[in-house]
Amino acid sequence: MDDQSGHDPVTPEPSRRRLGRGLNALLGAASMGGSDEAAASNQSEISVELIERNPFQPRQDFDQTSLNELVDSIRQHGVLQPLLVRSAGDGYQLIAGERRLISAKKAGLRQVPCRVLELTDQQVSEVALEENLKRQDLNVLEKAIAFQDYLKRFGCTIEELARRLSFERSTVSNMLRLLELPEGVKGDLRADKISAGHARALLALKNAETQGELSQRIQKENLSVRKTEEAVRDLLTPSEGDVVPFTNLAEKPAGAVVSHSAHVAGLQNQLRDWLGANVEIKLSGKSKDKGKIVIDFGSNDDFERIVGKLQRVA
Repeated sequence: MDDQSGHDPVTPEPSRRRLGRGLNALLGAASMGGSDEAAASNQSEISVELIERNPFQPRQDFDQTSLNELVDSIRQHGVLQPLLVRSAGDGYQLIAGERRLISAKKAGLRQVPCRVLELTDQQVSEVALEENLKRQDLNVLEKAIAFQDYLKRFGCTIEELARRLSFERSTVSNMLRLLELPEGVKGDLRADKISAGHARALLALKNAETQGELSQRIQKENLSVRKTEEAVRDLLTPSEGDVVPFTNLAEKPAGAVVSHSAHVAGLQNQLRDWLGANVEIKLSGKSKDKGKIVIDFGSNDDFERIVGKLQRVA
């Protein structure tokens, strides 16, 4: 946590996940306070005007009450815990400690104590993820955007990112899928009008308007996640998405899509979670025992990951 305690916000604890345990080596013993002399030799007072924001910072919103408390603390005691920065052009770029930097500026400080480190973009991104995902409660969409940015910027797969963070792959995948929601629903999620559980349930619906309407109903009727899932199943049977509303299969033309049962919808979601990709089960023909499974992939690496996963169970 970015606070005024004597502990660096990215100091790992024995129980931390893989990335957290690796930050000691990543940042170096001196930067993590290996000894007072080593830390002091790597510490400088730097003008706040020379420090630019961390471009890999996933957090976009800061709690104002918490910031005001930190401002008061800094006015009384100064910045007790040095910020972590790296050289950038004629100035410096923040690695960790954005709340302290914002609060120091609000408190009127012209200089703040900093430790200057040499890190790559990927290492800085990982420190930002570690500091925010593990120490503070980011909005779930901020987490998803941070994951998406990391994947695109450094060309790694969902599985590799999950391994770096020691998360379940399905956890990362489920967060990323929330970015598929329409803007209105994402706004509801960002404002905590619906939960991540509600939002994941809405993903089963393919129509943005239907998703938005159900999001409003969740708020109006205060639906639980379980009730929302039931409402989604009702909408999927038989009129949502690619579903054709035939009540009598004999009346249905050849090749028409058969509506998803709750069982098939559940299997579809299980496959999505397991593969970390969008999966659609499309039933067609004159009976419900025909159809196809469509698996989306976003890159060659993603394709190889999915194929490898399927081969391991073949």
